[in-house]
Amino acid sequence: MASPLTFPVKSKQFVTSIQGLKTEVVQFSYDDHIMSQILAFAFEIAVTQIGKMGTLLHARKEEGYGTGPTFNISILMGKRDEPLMMACARQLIEKMSKTGCSRPLILSLGLADHSAETLKDIIEVVVENKIW
Repeated sequence: MASPLTFPVKSKQFVTSIQGLKTEVVQFSYDDHIMSQILAFAFEIAVTQIGKMGTLLHARKEEGYGTGPTFNISILMGKRDEPLMMACARQLIEKMSKTGCSRPLILSLGLADHSAETLKDIIEVVVENKIW
């Protein structure tokens, strides 16, 4: 008799305060290779202070021949005039890469406060509670 399959998605959800605002964080890690290919991403983080998805960013590490890695960040949906959001996604994918994780990242930021301090705190909270 075959063993029962386990659901291939690990998740972590918590609420914290960032710069005095209630902030909900949900992380999903897709371990199943087929699911990763179908969904075209393997790691997802949603951070919201407004109860909505907000801006959706895609970040991935690209390996070059004879050079160090490069990181490609793009905005899939939402605010395109917030360079700090792109910096947040870049820092998260770089931190993931340094721990050996090479999976792409989908980052959803629904923020009431777009300050550098808020985004720095978000990076810190996500890394402290990482599931990759």
